[in-house]
Amino acid sequence: MGSLLQSRQNLLILLCFFVFLRESRTAESRTLYYKWEVKSELKSPDCFKKLTLTINGRSPGPTIYAHQGDTVIVELKNSFVTENVAIHWHGIRQIGTPWSDGTEGVTQCPVLPGETFKYQFVVDRPGTYLYHAHYGMQREDGLFGSIVVWLPEGQTEPFAYDHDRNLILTDWYHKSSHEHSAGLAAAGSAFTWVGEPDSLLIQGRGRFNCSRLGASATCNSSSPDCVLYPITVVPGRTYRLRVSSLTSLSALSFQIEGHTMTVVEADGHYVEPFQVSNLFIYSGETYSVLIKADQNPSRNYWITTNVVSRNSTTPLGLAIFNYYPNHQRKFPPTTPPAGPAWNAVAPRLAQSHAIKARQGFIHPPPKAADKVIVLLNTQNTVNGRRRWSLNNVSFNMPHTPYLIALKNNLLHTFSQAKPPTGYDFKNYNIFVPPPNPEATVSDAIYRLDFNSTVDIILQNANMMALNTSETHPWHLHGHDFWVLGYGEGKFDMFKDPSKYNLVNPIMKNTVPLHPFGWTALRFVADNPGVWAFHCHIDAHFFMGMGVVFEEGIEKVQKLPTSIMGCGESKRFIRP
Repeated sequence: MGSLLQSRQNLLILLCFFVFLRESRTAESRTLYYKWEVKSELKSPDCFKKLTLTINGRSPGPTIYAHQGDTVIVELKNSFVTENVAIHWHGIRQIGTPWSDGTEGVTQCPVLPGETFKYQFVVDRPGTYLYHAHYGMQREDGLFGSIVVWLPEGQTEPFAYDHDRNLILTDWYHKSSHEHSAGLAAAGSAFTWVGEPDSLLIQGRGRFNCSRLGASATCNSSSPDCVLYPITVVPGRTYRLRVSSLTSLSALSFQIEGHTMTVVEADGHYVEPFQVSNLFIYSGETYSVLIKADQNPSRNYWITTNVVSRNSTTPLGLAIFNYYPNHQRKFPPTTPPAGPAWNAVAPRLAQSHAIKARQGFIHPPPKAADKVIVLLNTQNTVNGRRRWSLNNVSFNMPHTPYLIALKNNLLHTFSQAKPPTGYDFKNYNIFVPPPNPEATVSDAIYRLDFNSTVDIILQNANMMALNTSETHPWHLHGHDFWVLGYGEGKFDMFKDPSKYNLVNPIMKNTVPLHPFGWTALRFVADNPGVWAFHCHIDAHFFMGMGVVFEEGIEKVQKLPTSIMGCGESKRFIRP
């Protein structure tokens, strides 16, 4: 009897050991290694043939899949013939690795043609993230992809689903970003805007109406590149769909014909669930929605996107919600749903207000701020060139990246002036064009006290044309921020702070600023480095709508020489 008891005890000890071993292994972080080559290739993502920027021959590029705590290493070879490149890991905070943020001019010199650069960073939170070019306007030409970070093995999400899918929504121009940027940079009457995007793509595919071009060798509606993207579902099962936007200009509405969606995640943070028939999404945002395949399984359904906030001529983006075993290319028998009206602001504001942190996953914000920065978004001119400005200052990037300049005391390489932290909010009328359209240009930055709490008030205003105010999605590098609130009209610094949500605000890295409205954010300057904060519309950042924050630069470790080689950082490269 004693021998049997001892055997059972030994077996129990052995089982406990294996459980411990399994849990230890699941808690271990891994190192994931990717080898990428970026180059230019002729592709026809919407049936129109265009020189597209690809990663390993693909656009969107390969999806990075990782678990929380994993280290990601990307060895990036620049095979462009004449172009530099840099890749930003959108939503990854780069704690301890600010030089891997991938922001040319801020955290690194660009990667030159023929050179190879190694990015290395830790994905410290689960969620849905992105990567994309951060040099010039290259993102517009197809250089982007997804990052999916799962919980550590053995842990579960606070919501149930059967399968996981992801989609990137983009807009697409037939003209290159070079032509686009050249027109934007031109002075006076030579200023040219390429107009509304030609197409909307879903996971890199769309359908341009080639008949509009007549007989053209550059547009082929039978090209395999532009077969509509299918999401195949099994009837009765629930799907987590990770929906991201990397549009260069457009705000979008996303819908799946006949299906409702439950929003559960935004920019890597759990949302108190709410249902929508369509999802408004702005460039740089990511969402997870739950969808149940509970409709008639004998047919397929349309997935559509449409432009909102602009009176756009861009046609619908289309994909197929494919019920197995129907064929993936079988078109639905119905007309694609058009989506909401482009100028309906109320439902967009309603969705913004509806996004709250999920109960049990609330990170309470500090109760008060140490510093408040109000940024008035206006359109102006500078020396005859059209620019975007903040408090009448338009941002320009220096030749020596800020991170290198600050860490090596090269303070003469950029302006040491203090940027304005506000504007004359009492007297300024946001509903008319700027009374003084001429702005100034500066590369000065905001120096923040380390660990201080900072409030940012984004104030939208009228552009240079009467009765026009655009949606601006703002993205902060190196941080998540609490979204304290949104408002219509002009922000009142004496009254509106009392309306802030300090109970369950969502944390995000990208947030919309609605037309003629304001958005209030709060973050803690606790990540040593230099971080960009800018409008995520390519043309707007290119034309000056951005700022840079420095915090705790003395705490940044020795910089790798691989990020150097431009401006005055050339002196640190040893032959």
